[in-house]
Amino acid sequence: MTVLTLIRHGETDWNLARRIQGATDIPLNETGRRQARAAGIALREARDAGTPVTVVASDLSRARETAEIIADELGVAAPRLYPGLRERSYGEAEGIDSAEFLSRWGDWHTAEVPGAEPWPALRARGLSALAEVVRDHRKITAPADASLIVVTHGALIREILRHATGGVLPPAGERLANGSAHELLYERDHVRLLSYAGAVA
Repeated sequence: MTVLTLIRHGETDWNLARRIQGATDIPLNETGRRQARAAGIALREARDAGTPVTVVASDLSRARETAEIIADELGVAAPRLYPGLRERSYGEAEGIDSAEFLSRWGDWHTAEVPGAEPWPALRARGLSALAEVVRDHRKITAPADASLIVVTHGALIREILRHATGGVLPPAGERLANGSAHELLYERDHVRLLSYAGAVA
């Protein structure tokens, strides 16, 4: 049994402009760095100082830097990086803003964008990556209780949350806030939501 916290990376300039990033490697902006620091402080204040912590992240720079800032706030080792935790690839939609996306392909969740990773494939990849992360974490920390912090991306977190809640959360039309944290219980390949940070319209 592993309790883990999924954290969405901090803001980038493309987030601010509502441009679609996907696999495009866009760095944090200063707001994003402040969000990462705030997330790290909140985690530090909430944790038992005697409990070991593992921080991991997607290898895209916005997630990696968020995780590095969090690890620094917690005083723990630099994050291990997992390409399987990358954001969904959006194919031809990468770099355009949300208004253009809507006009070209329609609703976000049903649009068929050339070159985009299908939603079921994203969910399968995310769950597989999470299983790998948990296995590695337990190899390092078992049998002691230990915290696992996973810094990744909005669409991937969304699919894991929807898997854990039978499609209830997050509701359609909401997007997860940059720096938001969501706690899950991972046990024998089953994922259960423990806390949900909510989303922004």
